[in-house]
Amino acid sequence: MLTTTSTRVVDPGELDDALAVLRREPVNNAFVAARVNISGLDPWRLGGEMWGWYHRGRLESLCYAGANLVPLCAGPEAVRAFAERARRQGRRCSSIVGPAGPTAALWSYLEPHWGPARDVRGNQPLMVTDSMPSDVRPDPLVRRVRKDEMDLVMPACVAMFTEEVGVSPLAGDGGLIYQARVAELVGSGRSFARVENGKVVFKAEIGAATPYACQIQGVWVAPERRGEGLSVTGMAAVLRYALQDVAPLASLYVNDFNKPARAAYHRVGFQEVGAFMSVLF
Repeated sequence: MLTTTSTRVVDPGELDDALAVLRREPVNNAFVAARVNISGLDPWRLGGEMWGWYHRGRLESLCYAGANLVPLCAGPEAVRAFAERARRQGRRCSSIVGPAGPTAALWSYLEPHWGPARDVRGNQPLMVTDSMPSDVRPDPLVRRVRKDEMDLVMPACVAMFTEEVGVSPLAGDGGLIYQARVAELVGSGRSFARVENGKVVFKAEIGAATPYACQIQGVWVAPERRGEGLSVTGMAAVLRYALQDVAPLASLYVNDFNKPARAAYHRVGFQEVGAFMSVLF
């Protein structure tokens, strides 16, 4: 007889069930869903385990446990179960990130064991749009980064990451994992930049993509060019690529204290529909 609830690593043969859960919240789950669409549920290919919370034998909630710990479609009971599994295993992730409610609950259970965190960003507005703005002309100089331009775009990517996260992505393994990720985005045609005199002055990536939604990330303007409106016209250009070539819905999340970025995204037509939370170690 099945117990009422249980938690375990989701078997690769349960891929259809996992995708059904991920489709319930296509915007919130875009990052993990994109990885699962490409890699399936094999932990080696996925880069981590997918934990499942089952109610009466039915898969109801997920938690990706890799470099990030990400609760997905998780109610209070599932969050509690995922927290207990994470506590027993010990911290292996560099961050906990996801929809603000479940992530805050997960952190409340784990903080006594894993804390203190290096930084907690409790309210990161989640923004979406499904259309182009009528009153913003996309920057015609923003284009896809070519595969032979890794050396050109990499310094801007490192600067963005360091400014956003507070640590360099080149630390630890010398940047091998981060460089591989940037190369993946460039190779797949999802890295965009405006280049002037051999230097990137604006850049952004479409970091996750599913048939239902995509997620724009890594938006950055060179410090000496900020205040010129490059983020607005540049984002409009990236949004055009996203909606035409990738998915019918584009999303992003942003720190609540980054008022200039939030204003730029609103200007391009993004609307706030919820919030994410990030706990950084």
